[in-house]
Amino acid sequence: MKLLEALERLLAQEQSLFRAQLLREDISRLRSLLERARVTPDCDEFVRAGMTAGWTQGNARTHELREPLERLLEALHAHAQGQRDDAQQADLIACWNSLNRLRMERLLGCLSTPLPRPPD
Repeated sequence: MKLLEALERLLAQEQSLFRAQLLREDISRLRSLLERARVTPDCDEFVRAGMTAGWTQGNARTHELREPLERLLEALHAHAQGQRDDAQQADLIACWNSLNRLRMERLLGCLSTPLPRPPD
């Protein structure tokens, strides 16, 4: 999967211990979810289970990530069930980027003074 390959490349180059640990956790979480998606034919059941995969500490703030996380989980399920064309790979990466951006905003937002969000 192109998403996992990209995350592994980032991990190999990462200088920050914090970001490297987060990447290791994300890679592990995605691998585990892919395995679960392969044996869970019902997408809704998989999404429900995937929402509790530790996306935030103790899943306490995972509800804040609901929309992009659900889209990512649906894309992961499609991939695991055999949809692996270039468009689906691009969708997976776009879903990941959307989730990761929101997650970092929430994570960093709780640790720092809020700043205006940069334009896209």
